Amino acid sequence: MENPETILDRTDLVFIDAPGTGYSRVRPDLAKKFYNVPGDADAFYRFIRLYLTRYQRWRSPLVLFGESYGTTRAAALANHLTDNYIPVSGVALLSVGLDFQTLLPGNMNDLPHQVIVPSYTMIAAYHKKLAPELTVNLDETIKKVEQWCATDYAQALAQGNVLDPEKRKQIVNQLAAYTGLKADLIEEYDLRIEPQVFMHNLLKDRKLEVGRVDGRFASPMPQSNARDSFFDPAMAAMFPAFNAAMNDYAQTELGYKSELPYVIWNLEGVNRAWDWGTAMNWGAGMGGYPQTATNLQSAMAKNKYLKVLVMEGMYDLATPFYASAYTFQHLRLNAEYRKNISFADFKGGHMVYNDAAALKEMKRALDDWYQETLKQTK
Repeated sequence: MENPETILDRTDLVFIDAPGTGYSRVRPDLAKKFYNVPGDADAFYRFIRLYLTRYQRWRSPLVLFGESYGTTRAAALANHLTDNYIPVSGVALLSVGLDFQTLLPGNMNDLPHQVIVPSYTMIAAYHKKLAPELTVNLDETIKKVEQWCATDYAQALAQGNVLDPEKRKQIVNQLAAYTGLKADLIEEYDLRIEPQVFMHNLLKDRKLEVGRVDGRFASPMPQSNARDSFFDPAMAAMFPAFNAAMNDYAQTELGYKSELPYVIWNLEGVNRAWDWGTAMNWGAGMGGYPQTATNLQSAMAKNKYLKVLVMEGMYDLATPFYASAYTFQHLRLNAEYRKNISFADFKGGHMVYNDAAALKEMKRALDDWYQETLKQTK
């Protein structure tokens, strides 16, 4: 089958399923060893070291590619590999989650509300919920929204309940204009719109729920899920196709036979058993937010040739593109090292490659980045 957007013409691809996903299973007594950030990174490090040895690939340039939590992992893994004297040439990140403080709001953390608004704007524009003058040049509108979020909106959120009433009204009206939501809803949620509120209300007049991993998807809320805490129309539409394709490929192309189900997303097993350590205890007011941005910064500081590519889908509410930009704007690197970071945003969702047009753009961005990255290895 023809696959013009493959990157096999640039690199060999070695896919590694995390412990407890795909066809792998973890013994209950070993779960604590793998189900945490350092343990997970160490499992990947050990696999990579053994792979390089068994297949005699120690002289081959090594590039990590992580998607979603895989970006959290890739940042930690890049530093772990470096500390164990395995050279890394590049790290490609798709749908970035390096600092959970940008993703998970709390009583004293308004940052996620601030950095997700441009994604709301993109999705509202797609569903024709914005005023026409905002969609004439959407790229320019997004720049204005980002600037507004970093200034007026950020200042308003920081002032909390001492915000001047007239200023508050201005913020409400502007936020309504940029999100396609009603002003009274924004007032009801105290200027702070979480993704599920947006998903449930943007197309409420049509009785449709908007997707989280790709806001272009929309569907009615299934009755069987009415009492469930979460439903994502995008995941419901895509995951069955992924599952069928992977099972067919494993059996017919690779000749791998197994009666075990292929686990795409181990919510019940891995997610609920995951140990974030002292982080993730913000509900009790202790600890902090999980992050591996500092791991990536450390890896880059130790290797001035390490290249990083940051890719985001602009219709994604799981890892908003402006949240990713914010993270890298605050990575403590001087100008010389920041030159090693490249950015590419696509009109796609969390899984950018699901969109044919976005996939072609992603292929071009990866080709250019691989070419630049591999120059230093020759």
